[in-house]
Amino acid sequence: MKVVLLEDLPGKGKAGEIKEVSKGYARNFLLPRGLALVAAPSVIKQVESRLEEEKLEESIDRDKLVELAQQIEGKEIRFKARMGAGERLFGSITAADVAEELSRAIGSVIDKKKIDIEKSLRKTGNYEVAVKLASDINPQITVVIEEEKEKETKKKAEKKEEKKEEKKAEKKKEKKKEKEKEKEKEED
Repeated sequence: MKVVLLEDLPGKGKAGEIKEVSKGYARNFLLPRGLALVAAPSVIKQVESRLEEEKLEESIDRDKLVELAQQIEGKEIRFKARMGAGERLFGSITAADVAEELSRAIGSVIDKKKIDIEKSLRKTGNYEVAVKLASDINPQITVVIEEEKEKETKKKAEKKEEKKEEKKAEKKKEKKKEKEKEKEKEED
């Protein structure tokens, strides 16, 4: 029985190929699971047109990835982190941190799974990191980790405190407004 494969099947063929398979294999496995269709002229034309569309979309996506790789290639991302004893960081710089900072730098979202770091970075210095956009598109970036000065950490702590106080003030205002609304409702 001749069938047109709709998906790649290891050992059998790739999507779009016309293969001769046994009737039992086609009826009991390929056809019920939607992996193939019986090879009729109309079905062959439909599958060919669908495959052409997929190849076109794939080439467009590939062009976008190449353009993105050119933007990323050679970028330098800097992190400032607090230091502990022996040139080690408090905490570490992970693939998620690198992806977030890289996304900010280029203005396009990069998934943390695409950042190729064996272990999270725990010491100061320069690190070469690959970004796996596709199987053969791997631009390199440089991650620089510097020691954060004490003044900077104090400033950050002060800013956090200010933000907390602002949020508390906003919550108090909201509660006052709610109480006033309740009083108005009770008076009516």
